[in-house]
Amino acid sequence: MSTIKTLALTIGATAFLNAQTAPVRGCAKPLQRTIVQNDTPSSASASKENKIQVALLLDTSNSMDGLIDQAKSRLWNIVNTLTTLKYNGKAPQVEIALYEYGNDGLQDENYIRQVAPLTQDLDLISEKLFALRTNGGSEYCGAVIRDATMNLNWDGNEKSMKLIYIAGNESFNQGKINYKEVISTAKRKNIYTNTIFCGDRNEGIQTFWQNGASLGDGKYFNIDSDQKVIYIETPYDIRISECNTRLNDTYMYYGSHGAEYKVKQAAQDQNAKAQSVAIAAERTVTKSKKNAYKNDHWDLVDRAEKDAGFMSTVKEEDLPQELKGKSKEEVQKAVAVKSAEREKIQKEIEELSRKRQNFIDAEMKKRGNSDADDLGKAIEKSVLELAKKNGYSL
Repeated sequence: MSTIKTLALTIGATAFLNAQTAPVRGCAKPLQRTIVQNDTPSSASASKENKIQVALLLDTSNSMDGLIDQAKSRLWNIVNTLTTLKYNGKAPQVEIALYEYGNDGLQDENYIRQVAPLTQDLDLISEKLFALRTNGGSEYCGAVIRDATMNLNWDGNEKSMKLIYIAGNESFNQGKINYKEVISTAKRKNIYTNTIFCGDRNEGIQTFWQNGASLGDGKYFNIDSDQKVIYIETPYDIRISECNTRLNDTYMYYGSHGAEYKVKQAAQDQNAKAQSVAIAAERTVTKSKKNAYKNDHWDLVDRAEKDAGFMSTVKEEDLPQELKGKSKEEVQKAVAVKSAEREKIQKEIEELSRKRQNFIDAEMKKRGNSDADDLGKAIEKSVLELAKKNGYSL
């Protein structure tokens, strides 16, 4: 199994975005607890199409800097693993959520915070992930699993794959919330709970991390959270980077905050590039996947694809400068041209991605360390095993 399988969303009004951006230390707002009385799968809204939903629950206590670094490095790797999956020949929509826990800078009695809801806005997930900071605290696994289970918008479609990944390094049974009860609740909602212990495997077993995964029908892993992620640069990375520049040119923002979101897109490109050329390439591959990277909340091309009637109703003041003063027909034509360009570039990236992955697989085989011990590898392995169990294929 390859190490790097080359982890999309709608956010609402600016007030909602601001609510998610509270500083990590000292001024994070307490979570509003909404306990769902009916915890059966039918209590959630069911989508017509399958979804793959993943909630990442990361320990941000003092000793977890390495874990956060691995998450930053592996975000796009995780997403790209998810986008390889199909159900009955169709690629499900991918949504990611992010929680932090175990940080005593959080003004919550259980030291937990929903950083981002289940969403397709992967730029938001990346932005929030890079903003995480560690601080000493108490790690209450049961509490954060309960909150993710109850307060995220899990899909009611029984064929959708819903996964919780919790990573940390302290005893799994800390706090007042019984982890066995909340994992059982998650299981009744068809949510798999997977546990990743940052430390010795036997210690993780003794401190109930394996038990948590067993109860949740998930997978248990242990990793070395201080291990540096292996980057393999390939002959295709520069060409993929050039494709990314062309791809970004196909985005046409709209609305009062559209320009802001386009700036955020560029900022997350830079965050990935600062990690390594390889990580930047993986992010570009994600951006080529329609089931993962959608920005219909600010991009005219994605919005027109989602809602064919939108172009006839969009107001001139909501258009970017280059489209102001043009007729409806001219605007529609301009968007159609950008859409065709994007599709062509995405296909080119897809082909380069295959060649890139073959190069990486061969290189990892030569190095003899295809089972690298990090967060991304643990998630990749479990995703593929659980996908097969639930009727998904590569």
